[in-house]
Amino acid sequence: MSAEAGRPSRTDGGGAPGAAPRVACVGIYILDVLGRAIDELPTTQRSLIIDEIRMTVAGTAGGTAVDLARLGADVFAVGAVGEDNVGAFVRTLLQQEGVDVSGLVVKPGVPTSATMLPISSAGVRPAWHVRGANAELGSGDLPWDALARVDVLHYGGVSALPGLDGDPSCELLAFARSHGAITTADCLGVKRSDALAVFAASLRHVDVFMPNRDEVALLTGLSSPQDGARAILDLGPRAVVVKMDADGCFGVTADGEFSLPAIPVDVVDSTGCGDAFCAGVIRGLSLGWPLREAAELGNASGTLTAGGLGSDAGLRDLASTLAFLDEHRGRAAR
Repeated sequence: MSAEAGRPSRTDGGGAPGAAPRVACVGIYILDVLGRAIDELPTTQRSLIIDEIRMTVAGTAGGTAVDLARLGADVFAVGAVGEDNVGAFVRTLLQQEGVDVSGLVVKPGVPTSATMLPISSAGVRPAWHVRGANAELGSGDLPWDALARVDVLHYGGVSALPGLDGDPSCELLAFARSHGAITTADCLGVKRSDALAVFAASLRHVDVFMPNRDEVALLTGLSSPQDGARAILDLGPRAVVVKMDADGCFGVTADGEFSLPAIPVDVVDSTGCGDAFCAGVIRGLSLGWPLREAAELGNASGTLTAGGLGSDAGLRDLASTLAFLDEHRGRAAR
């Protein structure tokens, strides 16, 4: 895959011309409970009135799954939830978006992964997190027959899935690639000091790896995201695209590099912007676009998400996202 040419193996979605691509989002599923604007936390039993409280499906698989469904993909959720009301609600929210939840396994005795986020008026987002069922997902839970029929497999949770870290993730990504799927991967932070070494063999089976710049620094020990991306590329993925917040993104392949500036936006909440970026890149690749153009769609998707509260805010559908991107290009050209 070069900076100017993508590697979508099934540009028509794997079926009839124009068919929606089948995308499996494997990994982290979380229920986020968000409130804004919260600029102080009560220290006694009193109430503060805020503007908004929302509950959304989040995580590097869950948030991306919702965004991909809105962008027109046929999405298959693969992950773990607890045998609790939170898990049932996660399934309901995904189904409302048209996501196939048959790949979500229920883990008795553990809670569904969930996070509480008090978002400040400046968009700052501290969090309290219950790790829960995500830590229990293992290779025995994966629906291999169904995964053999997907057009794209997105692995969301590098180093955050102890049951899949190492050999299982390598087997999964190699399996998807061998069945003709585009393979992508993302982190949810870096949860272990040996994360890059553990994932190194898996990277040979990844078409596009999309960490953010903080994750690149933790993975490689390099302060420059560009140098870090190049070091990761040497381990075998076909492309590395680094998400850099207000600085846009940087992409590198064996054939070239590109940088894209961020799209200006008044940030309400940055929760899920990276997941939306990944969804935009994946959707662009599934349409047969070159990687750079797919990254532009990723930028637009992430920017729209930053304009509202939660990982499902702002992004509506492919047509409106493309219109937003075209409007930005027109402004930039003036």
